[in-house]
Amino acid sequence: MTSDNDPTSKPVSGKDRLFAEQDRAISDFDFGESTARVFDDMLDRSIPQYGELQRMIGELAGEFATPGSRVYDLGCSTGLTLKSLDRTVDPGATLVGVDYSPAMLDKARDNLSGPHQSGRLRLEHADLNDGILIENASVVVLNLTLQFVRPVNRESLLRSVVDGLNPGGVLILVEKVLGSDALLNRLWIKLYYDMKKRNGYSETEIAKKREALENVLIPYRPDENIKILARSGLDNVDMFFKWYNFAGFLGVKA
Repeated sequence: MTSDNDPTSKPVSGKDRLFAEQDRAISDFDFGESTARVFDDMLDRSIPQYGELQRMIGELAGEFATPGSRVYDLGCSTGLTLKSLDRTVDPGATLVGVDYSPAMLDKARDNLSGPHQSGRLRLEHADLNDGILIENASVVVLNLTLQFVRPVNRESLLRSVVDGLNPGGVLILVEKVLGSDALLNRLWIKLYYDMKKRNGYSETEIAKKREALENVLIPYRPDENIKILARSGLDNVDMFFKWYNFAGFLGVKA
């Protein structure tokens, strides 16, 4: 890649500069400042029905959040899901956002200055691969987060989440998923890449992201996600969203 200071390099348009920053952030797998600056745009372009997903997460959380409890967003990034939760959950509930990237937490703090300053919102720095202590929770959200936790750590993480859920509390999980067989999996991926192209990504950009995320973002099949949620101690588990290779799951602790 040529340097911005290289006089022989071609001019870079605003859109191309945005994609270049995204490519650097994902190829290095660094959720630092460069990624935080463009992260919301990346989600909007890369995640199907992302606005509707946020609405659904907020709506579901609003059904189960109780006054005096905590509502967690694990892997909160820039705080978009916390914004949805702030609008929909009981005003007596405390919001807790957790992320391992200080730059993402800074952006979330800016995006949620009102609830943060009022004391309704707490932001915490933690790596979910090291486990998490959940306390007095009525709702825990893992929105496109568990897929980045190493598989060997996922079940222990989910068990700690369920241990910290109050009776009647819920876990809301959204993940990229694998197809049930190779043929359908290839079809879902093709249609997903078609969506990304409609949203302005080139073949080269899609290929770079796919290569960079290989062996880092490790998805499961929908049935595998349901089984691991059940093994973790959730009593009622169902799928509330499915779009080709993306799915949302809800589990209730009896």
